[in-house]
Amino acid sequence: MNATIADLSTMNRPVVSREQWVAERKALLAREKELTRLSDQIARERRALPWVRIDKDYVFDAPEGRRKLADLFDGRRQLLVQHFMLAPGWEQGCKSCSYMADHNDAANVHLAQRDVTLLAISRAPLAEIERFRRRMGWKFRWVSSFGSDFNHDFHVSFAEQEAQGQVYYNYDMQPFESDELPGISVFYRDDAGQVFHTQGPRRARWAHGVGAPP
Repeated sequence: MNATIADLSTMNRPVVSREQWVAERKALLAREKELTRLSDQIARERRALPWVRIDKDYVFDAPEGRRKLADLFDGRRQLLVQHFMLAPGWEQGCKSCSYMADHNDAANVHLAQRDVTLLAISRAPLAEIERFRRRMGWKFRWVSSFGSDFNHDFHVSFAEQEAQGQVYYNYDMQPFESDELPGISVFYRDDAGQVFHTQGPRRARWAHGVGAPP
């Protein structure tokens, strides 16, 4: 007789007393607290990283017209960029990027209260971005870096010749996977209007400490 789903769920699984389960769960809880403390320490070290001044004059296509990087802050000091994998000619965006983007509209409400503007940047032309954004029902701001060096300078888009070997991604040389890869970058604008790169890009996941004072 074939095993049922219920049978498979307990197959080779130890069954213990409540007292033994609590003892093992408390041991795991201690390890989880260690992980939390380490994560908090790494977040502090990440916020303490030095900055790089952005001297290049990047310009993006937005629904309201051409905008420089400093304009994308919308009057706030911090800019959180999702490097969304959507290249020119793609019918749809990356599934993992889309899963993250499904949460952007809700996150924006809270980030805006913490002096952070969240938006997505892709290399696809604006018309292709807008078509996909409407299809997905998203409201967050999404601009196009088409025709600029932004994606290449931040190592999330790669030229055809790089496909023959390795690419610089996530701070190391790696085998070529795709001409587009995901990431998160954080920027800061001071009172003089200067823009600094403070964190990222790195693989797309929420950065600990985003929204905290620099």
